[in-house]
Amino acid sequence: MKNLSLKIDDNIFQDTEKILSKIKTNRNRYINEAVDFYNMLHKRKILTKQLKKESLLVRDESMKILKEFDESENESV
Repeated sequence: MKNLSLKIDDNIFQDTEKILSKIKTNRNRYINEAVDFYNMLHKRKILTKQLKKESLLVRDESMKILKEFDESENESV
């Protein structure tokens, strides 16, 4: 495990402490879970953005191929 020094806004710290006292979890575990959740959230956002970009590329290429097929069919008629 890595040690980390963290500066946290007073209001966030106070809210966190209130929650911790109610859910009976230690601060370190809570912060680890919060960072893990936030990492997963951002991984999904990055993946979504990548999939949209790749989908557009595939769509454009598919449209070109469909147009070529259409043109070749029109020429044979």
